Amino acid sequence: MSDMTRGVRGRWIEHWDPEDDTFWTEGGGRRTAVRNLAFSVLSEHIGFSVWSLWSVMVLFMGPGYHVDPAGKFFLVATPTLVGAVLRVPYTFAVARFGGRNWTVVSALMLLVPTIAAAVVIKPGVSYTTLIVVGALAGVGGGNFASSMTNINSFFPLREKGWALGLNAGGGNIGVAAIQLVGLAVIAGAGATHPRTVLAIYIPLIVVAAVLSALFMDNLAPVRNDTGAAIAAAREPHTWIMSVLYIGTFGSFIGYSFAFGLVLQNQFGRTPLHAAYLTFIGPLLGSLVRPVGGRLADRFGGARITLWNFLGMAAATAVVLAASERKSLGLFLGGFIALFVLTGVGNGSAFKMVPGIFHRKAEANGLSGDAAAAWGRRLSGASMGLIGAVGALGGVGINMAFRQSFLSRHTGTPAFVAFLAYYALCFAVTWAVYLRRPAGARSGAGQTAQAARAAYAEV
Repeated sequence: MSDMTRGVRGRWIEHWDPEDDTFWTEGGGRRTAVRNLAFSVLSEHIGFSVWSLWSVMVLFMGPGYHVDPAGKFFLVATPTLVGAVLRVPYTFAVARFGGRNWTVVSALMLLVPTIAAAVVIKPGVSYTTLIVVGALAGVGGGNFASSMTNINSFFPLREKGWALGLNAGGGNIGVAAIQLVGLAVIAGAGATHPRTVLAIYIPLIVVAAVLSALFMDNLAPVRNDTGAAIAAAREPHTWIMSVLYIGTFGSFIGYSFAFGLVLQNQFGRTPLHAAYLTFIGPLLGSLVRPVGGRLADRFGGARITLWNFLGMAAATAVVLAASERKSLGLFLGGFIALFVLTGVGNGSAFKMVPGIFHRKAEANGLSGDAAAAWGRRLSGASMGLIGAVGALGGVGINMAFRQSFLSRHTGTPAFVAFLAYYALCFAVTWAVYLRRPAGARSGAGQTAQAARAAYAEV
């Protein structure tokens, strides 16, 4: 580590300027950022696994647990809700305690829900107890916000797409990973040994915390900015992007938690058969998230997000048709395509955020370093809000499935609602970020037209 990037306070870096090409390439900036990214991915990966723990635990919950399908959908929605709420304070924790320090603390906090689950998971446990312990798993969802805020500060604007995509994608794979572990346990030991899954993850949590402590850094220049948080909350783009992120990430996490239950209740799959299939969609959706970021870096996040929502609507139409026809093969094909598209959309939508605020700074008359600094300030503040609201989409999806199966004993009404939402997201993306003003044809409104063109590149 060069003197440029290493401070005098242990793991604290005193000077950080990734937009400076010399600092980034010759001063060790990029090497430091990539190292922190690698261990951020590891910790966030374990966090996502714990967050989605109960999507696996419900596969072990046979008749002896006395929980009906509606109760299981509500149970898996509970950690989603808690994780979404925790994303706001987790965003501010990075600047308050340091990115490395908070990564260590947040990793160790994952021991609470895993150990609690190991204590209570057995036939005859009360539903209230399951809900309370399930809520504890929400701490895993908070890790995403702190991790993304931390990594956003390490990378320059031109590389945020792939860096944030890789960070988020590597974390998202935690959903598929714990479902694969669940599959292995059910296949090898049977559906009566849920504690085996927990026994695997408890030591992994400790390893992630130790490695984060040894190899990550805190950025001293990163400070909590109450003014930026207030400004981000007042900025319409924050809430517009929240709506879009509900459609991408909310879909990913909601479908990840609900997929196994849908297969069991709509197609009569056994826990083993469901476990064989549930991990495929989250795995592919996670792997392609960096692809979405890369495509956004090259072609513009707004363009990729727009066409991605069209693809999600088409895939949902396939799932809807398969649901009506009770065709498992068509259903799986459509649902896996939907998972892949949620991954691409996650990458492209999150890439839009720093670009939007950079363009906003330029529209306000700033340029160069001043515009970059203002953009980083507002985008960092907005990411926690966007991530929190987006995660609430996962709650909505599980509650929609719960109501759909309660009233119609099928997921069809829920899929109709999802299709309508993707159509709304398509329209919003086009109207806000890509539509050319009508006055542009006559030469009027050239400033607005230029702003639209700039937003199209974010």
